[in-house]
Formats: sequence, C-alpha cells, structure tokens
Amino acid sequence: MAGFGEILRSLRLRSGLSLRDVKDRSKRLAVLWGNQSYEISASWLAKLEVGGHEISVSKLISLAKIYSKPPEEILYLCEPSLAEVKLFDSSASPNTQALAGTGLLDKYVGWFLSQNFIAGPIPDHTTLLPLDDALAATPYRQALVGKGDTILDPMIRPGAILKIDSSKKAIEKNQEWTHDFDRPIYLLCTHQGLLTGWCELDEDGLWLTVVAHPISGQSSQQWRYRKEIEVVGRVIAVSQRSNS
Repeated sequence: MAGFGEILRSLRLRSGLSLRDVKDRSKRLAVLWGNQSYEISASWLAKLEVGGHEISVSKLISLAKIYSKPPEEILYLCEPSLAEVKLFDSSASPNTQALAGTGLLDKYVGWFLSQNFIAGPIPDHTTLLPLDDALAATPYRQALVGKGDTILDPMIRPGAILKIDSSKKAIEKNQEWTHDFDRPIYLLCTHQGLLTGWCELDEDGLWLTVVAHPISGQSSQQWRYRKEIEVVGRVIAVSQRSNS
C-alpha cells in the first residue's frame, strides 16, 4: 500500500515515540493480551516504515493502540490503488487470491452499511459496522451477521448484531461447558469473508476448527491458523432480530 509506511512513521513521530518505545509498549500489550503476535521489534518497524514489508492485523491493532488511533482510521489514511483492490476481488480466480501480509481484515473494514441497517435487508456477508464515536477509544467493535453466516444458527441468526472485544483473541482450550451459551464465540476473518463460530485449536497451534452448532445443518470447518484464518475478537454480546 503506497505511502502506508510513511503514514505510520508520521504517527509515531507525532506521538513522540522512538522505535524502541514502540517495541517496549508492544511487548507490554502482547503480555496483557496473551498473544506474542502483537509484539513489534524495532528493526521490523523501521523496515515497515520504509515500505520493506506488509503488516498483519495483529500488528496493525497493536500500533493503533500505541498511537491512540482506531485501526480503521489508520487504514483510511491511505486509500488503496485499484490494482490492490483487485487482489481481493471475489470474482478473481481462487488460485490468484493470496494473503497480503495476512492483513485479512483490510478487505472488510470498508463494507459499511447505511444508518438503517437494523431495519434494512440482511447482507449476504457478515459485515463490520461503522465505528461508533463511543467505541473509538475502546477495543470494542460491532458486526452484522450475514445470510451466509449460519454455522451457529439458531443460536446466532443472520441479522444479529454482535459486540466484539478485539483485545480478546486467544482461543480458550476445551472445557466442560455448562451449556452452549457458556462457550466462547469468536468473530473470524478469512479470504471467504467474516464468520462467527466456536473454535478449537490443535495442540501444535497450526489448525483452527470452527465448530458448527449441532442443529445448524452446517459442517465444522478447519483452517490453517493465522495463515488462512485470523481472530478478529471474541463476541461479548448478541442482539437478535425479531422473527415477526
């Protein structure tokens, strides 16, 4: 993304931070959030700022927190070219789709709906909603469940609005759940779109299984963790539409 590194460098300097400052703060965030992928080395950031490589979702979120900016605002500062947008075009050949530095979330940030999304038609794809001013300084985001996201139906039906805590990305290990509503639900990001589901991570941390609700009529899905799928955050509240 042209100019993205320069924008990040400008944000760092405006925050009065050195490369080492960012490294130290990201390390504290990684410990706080229980995920080493949020940690940023000084050499990595220096290379990023001169356009040396791409950025992942986790590192973007970490930098946004350090610079006191919503991730969406940082993305909006640099509009992608038409060529870059076409890399994510769902009509392109499946063989040409690739992770751009595993920045999977970039595609879906722009899928915003109008202000009447609650009463309007349900979208085909699960969609991140516009960032509310009240949530801008928090890790909380909202999403609208699309028609194709039925892996947890009827627990979470298309049209439901989810509140997401983007700071909670660690997959909890299997436990004895008292009932289905005790089991953590996650919003996930893949090349095929955003989806909600229960999650199981294998012992090696290589494969993530998105577990289907027993009566959803859907099959569980297995993905390569952090290569084909990333965790956007944990669902902490659900608002369902009325059937009437």
